[in-house]
Amino acid sequence: MKISELDRERLIQFGRDRAKEGAGPVTLGIDLGYIKTILSHAAAVHGIQLSTEPTDLARIALNRLGLVGKGNERDRRPTQDEIDRIIARSDLTPQLTIPLGRIVRFAIATAMRLDEICRVAWDDFDPDHKMLIVRDRKDPRRKSGNNQKIPLLDVSGYDACALVNEQKGASKSSKGRIFPYNSRSVGTAFRRTCRALKISDLHFHDLRHEGASRLFEAGFSIEQVALVTGHRDWKMLRRYTHLKPEQLHARKNGVAA
Repeated sequence: MKISELDRERLIQFGRDRAKEGAGPVTLGIDLGYIKTILSHAAAVHGIQLSTEPTDLARIALNRLGLVGKGNERDRRPTQDEIDRIIARSDLTPQLTIPLGRIVRFAIATAMRLDEICRVAWDDFDPDHKMLIVRDRKDPRRKSGNNQKIPLLDVSGYDACALVNEQKGASKSSKGRIFPYNSRSVGTAFRRTCRALKISDLHFHDLRHEGASRLFEAGFSIEQVALVTGHRDWKMLRRYTHLKPEQLHARKNGVAA
């Protein structure tokens, strides 16, 4: 299309079409953001005479229609019984070549994303200091080179460093990736296991949420948890502070002591 044809009505129709394709409110909002960024760049850098007002008006209209908006923040935390059942089934499934149970435990112990778990290398593991370098962590401000050194802790019910050593013994290799598996295959195995166990509405990414929440429950501050999770914006970490009510008893006892 010509830029002159990109008016409010056309952008609203674009939003309706994208919604019919299955795009959610957050995705459509991102799409409109890309369009506005390109138009703003054209005006500022290349001097093209145009206005970004149609994009702003279309966003308002699509918001009124419920097609653009903020996503619902998930607060789904797996129960310990659900975690134990997933691990047990994984360990007792001989045809499963992926050590899903170990990966699940490692995900909770480190609060790492699945793609990060399947990418970390043995060369980045420091067993003496129990540290691990996670390369190119997700950061909206930097697409690459965002490397972070994280501590492998033993405070969440699972010992991250021990799990790495366990993986080393099982794989009998200390070269290449620590968990040399396709992240999509791991995700598929996780979903199949949850379906088999009739565990509903649980995503692998919820394990990162669980890991971060357990760090808070262990008494770490937001800035300390960020050193593990890699969050640059501490406000984003607030969604992970879904502490279990039972944990308040332990905290009260700790304060009294």
